[in-house]
Amino acid sequence: MTSELLQKARDFEAQYGPHIPGSERPAFHATPTIGWMNDPNGFSFYRGECHLFYQYHPYSVEWGPMHWGHLKTRDFIRWERLPIALAPDKDYDAAGCFSGGAVELPDGRQLLLYTGVRRGHNAEGLLQDVQTQCAAIGDGVNYEKIPENPILDGKDLPEGGSTVDFRDPKVWQDPDGTFYTVIGNRTADGSGAILLYQSRDGLRWEFIGTLDRSRNQYGRMWECPDFFPLDGRQVLIASPQEMNPVGLEFHAGNGTVCLTGDYAPGGAGFTRRSVQAVDYGLDFYAPQTLLTPDGRRIMIAWMQNWGTVGAKPYHCRWFGQMTLPRELSVKDGRLYQNPVRELEHYRSCPVTHHSIPVCGEVNLPGVQGRVLDMTIRVRPTGGALYRWFRVRVAKDGEHETIIRYRPSDGTLKIDRTRSGLPHDIVHTRSFLVRPQNGEIKLRVILDRFSVEVFVNDGEQAASTVIYTRQEAQAITFEAGGSVLLDVEKYSLAFDN
Repeated sequence: MTSELLQKARDFEAQYGPHIPGSERPAFHATPTIGWMNDPNGFSFYRGECHLFYQYHPYSVEWGPMHWGHLKTRDFIRWERLPIALAPDKDYDAAGCFSGGAVELPDGRQLLLYTGVRRGHNAEGLLQDVQTQCAAIGDGVNYEKIPENPILDGKDLPEGGSTVDFRDPKVWQDPDGTFYTVIGNRTADGSGAILLYQSRDGLRWEFIGTLDRSRNQYGRMWECPDFFPLDGRQVLIASPQEMNPVGLEFHAGNGTVCLTGDYAPGGAGFTRRSVQAVDYGLDFYAPQTLLTPDGRRIMIAWMQNWGTVGAKPYHCRWFGQMTLPRELSVKDGRLYQNPVRELEHYRSCPVTHHSIPVCGEVNLPGVQGRVLDMTIRVRPTGGALYRWFRVRVAKDGEHETIIRYRPSDGTLKIDRTRSGLPHDIVHTRSFLVRPQNGEIKLRVILDRFSVEVFVNDGEQAASTVIYTRQEAQAITFEAGGSVLLDVEKYSLAFDN
């Protein structure tokens, strides 16, 4: 039965969401129907379609009591809006239905596993959240919270585990029928850990052990975990809070970390082999993955930064968007990311330029636009290595977003200082690129309100939100020194 609070939220989004014209939204990135969006939730296949839920506050463009918004897609590009799936309408989740996962049950129903938040006073009289894990079961549109909720609480934590920071279950089912979930937790030393549980039915859970923990090395609380095998390795992804910067690999604040290693389920657990950032841009958090029926591991994330959520356009009616879904692989122990291949079905109007000498700034015929897929290859020419190479996109006389590569120190820099954001926030980020004798390959995906850059066939990715006016469509290329440039550019066309 639909609660009064859930029906109110559904009526609100149905009344006001359709009035936002498509031209005010990204062309192909997922956005909320109306109001606020953050973490992706329940990214999964159900009855042959991909479902994406998300943290949602429909009533404003500010974070508020969390609901679960709902989208679905057949190709990761075009998104269909469905009614709100969950509202904070029970005592155990009255302060919010926080992030979680989804999986299809053997009887054909869909299980949503989420964090319920209840607010109360602690022993000192201060308000404090208590977080538990809860379940709802439904048919892909409507969901009923089960009477047994919460199904995991403080008694199910290991010694020293926090009930205040115990959240974001990601659930899956192994081929043998066993369900598993990973959940973020804060340990006795004040830093984050990822806990693993198992179940035979998805509702009654048993603690297995701690997969890995921060030990105050990579941030504090580890949120939004994911855990999956890929290309002969095991991958553990988490989103740490209160990160300290580490060179150009990790920035301060809320970040994302990918731990690659080995997993022995018989008791030895997860053995960490390598650590890297997931995305090197300005806007990326809380990624979640799924396994497609054809065997691909696909990841999506909230394309936003908690430190910059106040820098939104004036009078906007939605806020927050997801990244373009990405196909993942592991090569030489490193996570690679590339846009889902389905994007190529929407390419049109190809423009190519080969071996163009660039010394100074140039425009190339046919290379402009705000909704496009463009691959750039740069290589040195002449006797000396060039000093830098820049691509300027979403450009007019006042605005531009800059992607700059400096081969001498191997740094790539994203600069959105003049990209239409209304506040003085962090606008630049640099990261190290593996040296290739001055050669670099960049795939740049532009949508109306974002730039996503994929470096050297997916070795690194960088996501950045922009709010430049849509009339800013120029693209220019510039070199300090001499380079040869190849450009392959496609417009991306979508039916209205």
